[in-house]
Amino acid sequence: MAGPALSVITVVRDDPAGLTATRDSLAGQVWRDFEWLVADGGSGAATLSVLAEAALAPDWLDSRPDGGPFAGMDRALARARGRHVLFLNAGDCLADADVLADLAPVLAKGTDLLYGDALEDPGDGQMRRKRARHWRWAFYGMPAHHCAIIYRRAVLDGLRLDQGYRIAGDYAFTLSVLRRAAGVVQVDRVVARFAPGGLSRRLAALGRREQYRIRRRLLMMPVIVASTIWLLQIVAASLRHISPKGYAFWRF
Repeated sequence: MAGPALSVITVVRDDPAGLTATRDSLAGQVWRDFEWLVADGGSGAATLSVLAEAALAPDWLDSRPDGGPFAGMDRALARARGRHVLFLNAGDCLADADVLADLAPVLAKGTDLLYGDALEDPGDGQMRRKRARHWRWAFYGMPAHHCAIIYRRAVLDGLRLDQGYRIAGDYAFTLSVLRRAAGVVQVDRVVARFAPGGLSRRLAALGRREQYRIRRRLLMMPVIVASTIWLLQIVAASLRHISPKGYAFWRF
C-alpha cells in the first residue's frame, strides 16, 4: 500500500507543553495526507499523556532513553513511509492551518528540498518573520530553520544524522542533501514557528563551534574563511544579547 505524501517527525523529551503545541498545529491542518512519527527520549508520564489525548494520535511512537534529538530523528526516519519528510520538533509549530495544503502542490512535483520562512522570537518576546536565505548561502548556515524545510525521502537514502554533533547535526545533514538535490524550491511563505528557548538557543556557542567543524570537513573551507564566518556569527549573537530589538531590526 502506498504511503502518505508526508512524514512529520517529532522528537521530544520531557516537554508536555511543547509537544501539545506541536500536536495541535498538526491536528488543525486542512490537508491531512501525512503521518506523524514521535521519537521520545524517555519522558515521564506527563509528556506521554499528551499523546493519549484525542486531538491527534501519532501513527508511530517509540519511547526510550537515547543519545539526544538526532538519535531520535534517525530512529523515526527509518520508519517513515512518506514521500517527503518534515522534522517538527516538540515546541515547533506549523504557521497556520493552510500551510501543508499550500505546499502540497509544490511537493507533488517531486521537489527534492523545499523551504520557506519561519516565525521566531529574537529575544524581546515578539514573534517576527525570519526570512530564509537562498540555499547557495548554506555555507554560512542553515538556509532556514529545520522546521521550515521539507526533504524528499528518496534523496535521503543512506543519509543519517551525525551523532557526533549535539546542535549542528541538522546543518551537516542539510548540506549533504543539497549536494544530492536536483530541485530546490524556496517559497515566499511562513512555513513554521520556531520554538523559543530550545537547545540550539541555549547552547548557541557550541552550535557555532560545530558549524565551524562542519564547514571545514564537508565544505573543505579554508581556515581563514571558516574563522571569519565564526566571528561574524559571534558578533551577531552578541548583538542579539545586548540589543534584541536592534538585532531584530537588522536580521528581520
